[in-house]
Amino acid sequence: MSDFTPAVSDTQPIRKPTIPKDATVLVVEDNVSNFVLIARMLGYLGIHCEWKTSGYEVVEYADTLPRLDLILMDIRLPYEDGYGALKKIRASERFKSVPIVAVTAEASLEQMNKARASGFDGFLGKPLDPDRFPDQIRRILSGDPVWEFN
Repeated sequence: MSDFTPAVSDTQPIRKPTIPKDATVLVVEDNVSNFVLIARMLGYLGIHCEWKTSGYEVVEYADTLPRLDLILMDIRLPYEDGYGALKKIRASERFKSVPIVAVTAEASLEQMNKARASGFDGFLGKPLDPDRFPDQIRRILSGDPVWEFN
């Protein structure tokens, strides 16, 4: 028999970050298949999502939503790219504190650094990993930055 007594922290279950009740995520993505995948993964987490296919008029659309907890923004979009949309959203008083995460197939350290320098709050490289995505979203919604490109 051992005299080892575990510390309290050794016996506590690891708690996953919690998702706010009634959370809403705006997905700005022009590829239908990518949106469907993201929507399904968010739905699995119990998160309501809205969809916009371009950065064009994204602020006007977001303004119609009663609640917005996170924006997942593709970078390469028609009409107005993710960087242009980011600037417009950041200029809106209502959305200044909403985290905006770049989600892009241009997943490299260079692109991640460009996104960080431009003011994004995080970076997720495509293809998204269905095994990691739920934890990434929980962390983002809990205020932890997520910068991952592979």
